[in-house]
Amino acid sequence: MNSHGARVELKHSGLWFEEFEVGAVFITPARTITEADNAIYCGLSGDYNPLHTDEEFAAGTQFGTRIAAGLLGRAVLSGLLTRLGILEGTVVANLELNSWRFTGPIKFGDTVHGEIRVAEKRLTSSGQRGVVTFEMSIKNQRDELVQQGVQKVMVLCTPAQEGDNS
Repeated sequence: MNSHGARVELKHSGLWFEEFEVGAVFITPARTITEADNAIYCGLSGDYNPLHTDEEFAAGTQFGTRIAAGLLGRAVLSGLLTRLGILEGTVVANLELNSWRFTGPIKFGDTVHGEIRVAEKRLTSSGQRGVVTFEMSIKNQRDELVQQGVQKVMVLCTPAQEGDNS
């Protein structure tokens, strides 16, 4: 109910907790990472590491050129996960981000996508929500792993229907 006493229907297109199957894999849409993405991220975060912002410096590194900020990749994965729609209107909260590893560079012009696997799930004590654990990875256009880790999210359970006595 809203402040006027009217019933508010929550709109969702995402999956309810019960609909997530352990072992299921979701592949996100792809997105090309640009210099502009990196400049915006650096400006927003204040991360002006020369590896990301200074071509002369970066030319002398193992990468031979500037690379995107690592957490930019993780932020882009968050957006790509949203584009899947599987959590649209059903996610309650991000709970944890664990063991995030940066396994390779993301270079400007790389096209990345996410691979999301449902690793486990458990119902909370309230019975109205559950925790879904995703093993997540980011791969580039050559299918090279560039980042990976684990994320836990809280997801709503299917709402009880009126007149449902179960």
